[in-house]
Amino acid sequence: MAKKVIQLSEQEQEKKKKKKIKKKQQVVLETEEVQSELPILVDALIELEKEKKYVDIQICPNCKSAKVRKVNSMQDALGHMGIAPPKYECKKCGWRGKLVVKASNKPTTVKDVVIMAEANEAEREDKGSV
Repeated sequence: MAKKVIQLSEQEQEKKKKKKIKKKQQVVLETEEVQSELPILVDALIELEKEKKYVDIQICPNCKSAKVRKVNSMQDALGHMGIAPPKYECKKCGWRGKLVVKASNKPTTVKDVVIMAEANEAEREDKGSV
C-alpha cells in the first residue's frame, strides 16, 4: 500500500512538471506575439507620419497590445459622467485600469519637452530622497 502512495505522488510530480513546461512555453509564445506586434505598430505610425496624419494609440501597460478600449458606462458610471478618469480594458489580456500608455507619431513641442523634463526631475528627487 505504501508503494501505491509513492507511485501516485510520483505521477502527480510528473503532471506538475508537465504543467510547468506548458506554462513556460505559453509565456515564450506570448512574448513572441508582443514582440511581433510592436514593430507592426511602429511601422504603421511611421507610414501615417509620412502622410502627415498624427495619431495617439492606446497601449496596454501589461501586454503592450493596442487592443485597449474604454469600459462601458454601466460598469464605469463615474468615468462616463466625467467625475473620475475613465477605466480602460485590454481585450487581449483582460487588464483593467485608469492609466493607459499611448504611442504617438505627433511631433514633440517645446511644451511637451518641458513637461517631460519636469517629470524626470521629480522622479530623480523621489529616488534621491528614498
